[in-house]
Amino acid sequence: MTRSFLILHGWDNFRPPGHWQHELATALRSRGERVVYPQLPDAARPSVDAWRDAAGAALAEASGNEAHVVVLCHSLACLLWLGTETLSGDESVERVLLVAPPSPEVVAGFPAIAAFARLPLIAGATPTLIAASDDDPFCPAGATAVFGAPFGLPVTVVPGGGHLERTAGYGAWPAVEAWCLDPATPIVPR
Repeated sequence: MTRSFLILHGWDNFRPPGHWQHELATALRSRGERVVYPQLPDAARPSVDAWRDAAGAALAEASGNEAHVVVLCHSLACLLWLGTETLSGDESVERVLLVAPPSPEVVAGFPAIAAFARLPLIAGATPTLIAASDDDPFCPAGATAVFGAPFGLPVTVVPGGGHLERTAGYGAWPAVEAWCLDPATPIVPR
């Protein structure tokens, strides 16, 4: 069985160098791993349907040749993943890491992405881990309260990590790269 990685970015993210997802894709590819890291359409003003279609196509690409897929979502892509049963229920997905999922209540306050707050969130049967900061402005109640407890998902809390993106110092993130290769590796701060 082959393995591949699907990396899905968040709102207003154009996959910039220096962001942990970009650095992760580069690091995994340098190891010879298969990585699908699509630019989701209109990242500044995303449409749920367009993102769902693009993520579905990327998942189909990643799962080609019967590959087991490891999925890594950041920010708004976490709501897309949890709110799209055809993605979260896909049998090719081996495990999922949701990083810095934003609270639907916060997302509802931004007109450009408010539609994502209305997605009916479900946690599929696929092993899923959440990594979130204790001071994320996009999830002020905390990921454990908003996602972990309601969906029965384990949450790794990263102290003082903000939204776990480039401006919070999350470029290369060795623990996430190690987790990709071995799910027993704990997610720890940079």
